[in-house]
Amino acid sequence: MHASPGLAFLDLPHPTNVLYEGMGKKRTPTELVPAVIDDDAYEAVLAGVTALLESARHAAARSVNAVMTATYWEIGRRIVEEEQRGKERADYGEQLVTRLAKDLTSRCGRGFRYRNLYQMRQFYMAYPRILQTASAKSGRAAPSDKLPFAEVTLRDLGKGFPLSWSHYVRLLSVEKSEARAFYEAEALRGGWTVRQLDRQIGTQFYERTLLSRNKAAMLRKGQNARPEDALTPEEEIKDPFVLEFLDLKDEYSESDLEEALIRHLETFLLELGDDFTFIGRQRRLRIDDEWFRIDLLFFHRRLRCLILIDLKLNKLTAGDVGQMHLHLNYAREHWTHADENPPVGLILCAEHRAGVAKYALVGLPNKVLAAEYRTALPTEETLAAELDRTRKILEGRVGQTPRKRRNRP
Repeated sequence: MHASPGLAFLDLPHPTNVLYEGMGKKRTPTELVPAVIDDDAYEAVLAGVTALLESARHAAARSVNAVMTATYWEIGRRIVEEEQRGKERADYGEQLVTRLAKDLTSRCGRGFRYRNLYQMRQFYMAYPRILQTASAKSGRAAPSDKLPFAEVTLRDLGKGFPLSWSHYVRLLSVEKSEARAFYEAEALRGGWTVRQLDRQIGTQFYERTLLSRNKAAMLRKGQNARPEDALTPEEEIKDPFVLEFLDLKDEYSESDLEEALIRHLETFLLELGDDFTFIGRQRRLRIDDEWFRIDLLFFHRRLRCLILIDLKLNKLTAGDVGQMHLHLNYAREHWTHADENPPVGLILCAEHRAGVAKYALVGLPNKVLAAEYRTALPTEETLAAELDRTRKILEGRVGQTPRKRRNRP
């Protein structure tokens, strides 16, 4: 007889009848009744296991981030050292980073474009003495000039970077070294997430603290986190920097309804005719150090332009329209080829009571082209009706309203 926590059954040596020890009669398996689970004890076990998994996931995210940050620092160090060997450092460094960006992107993925490599170089320049710090923490001898990396592994080097790569990227945007050191120290002391760090930098917490008469009270107040500052383990793992480092796709939605609607819209548009060509789902773009995603990206063969589609599960706002215009400007500059027309944006709002569709035609060079777009593309009314019909069908299947979608990073 074996016992298991919370639920106890007897081993059955025979599938039909069992003779219990110390009892004179036989019972069939249908007479076996599991032990009653104590609700309080079970809740304690569930809470403990949940907390363990959450902690493990956070630890996994921190581990990946530490190795990533150490790797990027080392890449920056190698770029700087190679630059210093060039006769004309400025021109040589520019050519080196440009060539590396091209070759690394083709071999290792999107995380090694020019801007990324330049940031790694900048990172090393801001933290040049981390190698010695990591050597001391690992208990190893400091590496020699001839073998600067031989005695220190990436794991050891990662110990010199207690914050995530996203933290350091945000810190590098702070021009004053004193302010950068202040934010880094406060982030470490208070365990700030990158969202909290971004908020404090954006509200000039350093400058406000300097001007405050009661600096201790100001610092205590600055450590108070807001609900929107929190990051789940899933969000940490799906950090675009982590996904780029691991060369993983980030095609994901934040609710079953959203995922189902996006997939249906993809199929629906392709079935309208052969003019729509599917390019990708959840296409990521980076503007400065902020990340955005386009739910669906198509190319229209007759119009010869990209079609950017964004889906919202709540009411259409002016902010949604402004963000789409931002995406279109980015797509026109970075994704549009010289022989193509400017891109078109389509915002779809799957509200509970009705569907809403709106085209954004910003940047079109003339009214004739705008009229052609209107003729070639499905009408907003058609798209809104299809979205509304599909949402009602999907919600009817699950029998309940799905959870509200979170704002994207």
